[in-house]
Amino acid sequence: MHGHAHAHDGTRAFAWVTLINLAYTALEAGYGFATNSLALLSDALHNLGDVLGLGLAWAAAAMARRMPTERHTYGWRRATLLSPLANALLLVGFSGALAWEAVRRFAEPPQVPGPTVMAVAAIGIAVNLGAAWLVRDGHDYDLNRRGAFLHLMADAAVSLAAVLAGAGIWWLGWDWLDPTTALLVAVVVAAGAFGLLRDAFDAAMDAVPRGIDQAAVRDWLLAQPGVAAVHHLHIWSLGAGEVALTAHVVRTTDDDHDAFIDAVGDGLDARFGINHPTLQIERGTACAHDCSGRAAHGHVHADAHGHPHPH
Repeated sequence: MHGHAHAHDGTRAFAWVTLINLAYTALEAGYGFATNSLALLSDALHNLGDVLGLGLAWAAAAMARRMPTERHTYGWRRATLLSPLANALLLVGFSGALAWEAVRRFAEPPQVPGPTVMAVAAIGIAVNLGAAWLVRDGHDYDLNRRGAFLHLMADAAVSLAAVLAGAGIWWLGWDWLDPTTALLVAVVVAAGAFGLLRDAFDAAMDAVPRGIDQAAVRDWLLAQPGVAAVHHLHIWSLGAGEVALTAHVVRTTDDDHDAFIDAVGDGLDARFGINHPTLQIERGTACAHDCSGRAAHGHVHADAHGHPHPH
C-alpha cells in the first residue's frame, strides 16, 4: 500500500515539531495572560491552531498503520477527516472572541510591557524556524510536509509582527499596536479556519480532493490500452494521505486483466496521487452498456492489487 509507506515517513519529525510548538504555545499564552497582551494571546491562538493541525498530521501518520478490522474495513484513517471540522469551529470561535476583545480595547488600550512581548515573540520566531528546519527534507514533493513547512514559516512571520508591535509599544508608546496586531492575527486565523472548515467539509462529503482533476483522470483512463469507455467514476479521500477511486472500465480486448489493473494502479498513484483504486473491468464495447453500467457481455470485478473475478 503506497499510502501506508507515505504516512510512515516523517512520523518522528511531526512528533517533535508538534511537541515543541505545544510547549511554546503554553509559554506564550502564559505570558500573554500575565502581561495582558492580546498580541501574544492571538499569536498563541495561531500557534495552537497549527499545533492541532500538526497533531492531526502526526496522528494520521500513526493511524494509517492500524490494520483494518472486520467492522472497520478501512481502518481508522477516515477519523482524521472529522477532527479538522472540530478544529476549524474552535478556531473560528476563538478568533471571533479575540477580535471582539481587540476592538473593545481600541477605546482604551492597556499598558503592555513592550520588551516582554518582544522577547516572547522572538522565541516564537526561533521555535518556528527550528521546527520548519525539522520538516524541511522532502517538503518539495511531500504534500503533508509541505503544508507543515509553509504553516511554520507563516507562524514565524506572525511572531515577527508581534516583535515589531512590542518594539513600537516600547520605543514609541503606541499602545494601540497591541490590539491592532491581535485583530490582524485574528483575521488571519479566521481565514485559515474557514479554509480548513471548507476542506474538511468537502472531505467528509466525499468530494474529489483538491489538486485532482476528475476529468483529467477520466481522460487518462480512456487513453489506456483497450479502454473503450469509463463510467461510474468516483474519487474521494480516505484520510491519512490515501485517496480512493472506483470506476467501471469497458475494455474491448480480452488480454491479461491482472497486468492491466496493476499498470493502471501504479499509473494512478504516480500521476495523480490516487493510491487506493478499485476497478470493475467490463468486457464488450461502450455501446453494449446501458445507463446502469451493467455489461451485456459479462464483467469482471478487481482492484489494483487483486485478481479479477468473473460474474
